[in-house]
Amino acid sequence: MHTFPTLDAWLAHLETAHSGGTIDMGLARVGEVRARMNLVPACPLIVVAGTNGKGSTCAYLTHIYTEAGYRVGTLTSPHLLRFNERIAINGEPVADAPIMAAFERIEAARGNISLTYFEFNTLAAVSVFAEAAVDVMVLEVGLGGRLDAVNVFDADVAVITGVDLDHQAYLGDTIEAVAYEKAGVMRPGRPAVFGQSTVPQSLAQHAADIGADLLVAGRDFAFTTLEQQQWSFRFQPQASRLFSGSRARHALPMPALRGGFQLYNAACALAALECLDARLPVDMGAIKRGLVRVRNPGRFQVLPGRPLRVLDVGHNPQAARALRNSLMALPYAPVRTAVFGMLSDKDIHAVVATLKDQFDHWRVATLPGPRGLSGAAVAAVLAEHGITAVDVHADVAAAWQAALSQAGENDRIAAFGSFHTVADVLAVENRPT
Repeated sequence: MHTFPTLDAWLAHLETAHSGGTIDMGLARVGEVRARMNLVPACPLIVVAGTNGKGSTCAYLTHIYTEAGYRVGTLTSPHLLRFNERIAINGEPVADAPIMAAFERIEAARGNISLTYFEFNTLAAVSVFAEAAVDVMVLEVGLGGRLDAVNVFDADVAVITGVDLDHQAYLGDTIEAVAYEKAGVMRPGRPAVFGQSTVPQSLAQHAADIGADLLVAGRDFAFTTLEQQQWSFRFQPQASRLFSGSRARHALPMPALRGGFQLYNAACALAALECLDARLPVDMGAIKRGLVRVRNPGRFQVLPGRPLRVLDVGHNPQAARALRNSLMALPYAPVRTAVFGMLSDKDIHAVVATLKDQFDHWRVATLPGPRGLSGAAVAAVLAEHGITAVDVHADVAAAWQAALSQAGENDRIAAFGSFHTVADVLAVENRPT
């Protein structure tokens, strides 16, 4: 049995401890350790899956439930600056000591079962939340759904924000294949919220096969934008076995998270709230406060001051389309600069093709680790798309600082392409001056 004196030492060990690598899909190992630990949440549990929008949906649920007076445990990934961001109570990262204590409990239970970094992360989060006696758990799926470690826990409400192509090596290279993997978080006889109006056949079929209560955007719940920066939400299930009647929430403030797509994420969160209303009632005041106080760094995050600086972790075609729409809604900028880095297993060609008309100058950087694309490789892709106004930098920090040094106060800089890209920018921005 291993033990370590600091959280950093634990994390360094976990990064290399599992012989199958950092991604090793399957529930057998983590499920056995969960059973040995007798980790069965005593409170309602919401599992959030989807190609994009998972983190924002978790943020809405976390902040609204917190404003309603509940104690909320939230698991998200990856982190931007500190591991502790992944395991939060009422939106605040948990301290090192409770996480290390949870790691000790996992070590004591696992015996000779090898667990990945993310499997340790997942079990530790639920163990920390159980020790803290939270009122509700919100667990974000790391990859896919069916074989993700989070899926060893039974969701009282499953949320699937939407389906698009990403992680094709693990989830398949068609929408139907990806949808089937994400559908795995649904449970028989329990509600499953789906955030797109067009439902992939594989997802609809799986819901029917297991008897999940599928609630679909545009059919069973919907939002309408109103004048004066407000919107309304309606929950009106059409074919539900669990819910009848309707509930409307009017005059809602626009979410603090930027981007038109955020209303889709917020609507998914409100639908999940309605599904648990009998157990965790929430008043309008809490919903409104949660919407205006929500925070989720790196999701079309606009930093204060000038020049206008945008951070977005988007790294797949659907996220690139959302980023493009949000950039187009911003005020005119004389010079628009991209600070860009991606991982090698992402569809960089689709991302560049979508966003190439939104920038006048690109500053590209090498991302760290074996999956990181070199700045030269990124520049080569840009050249294939006819983009020649490109500077290559050794790392994201250098690219960001160069962009700042050249920008006028009315210009715009956007850093995007990966969590790593945004994390490195935030590290620069958070340095003491």
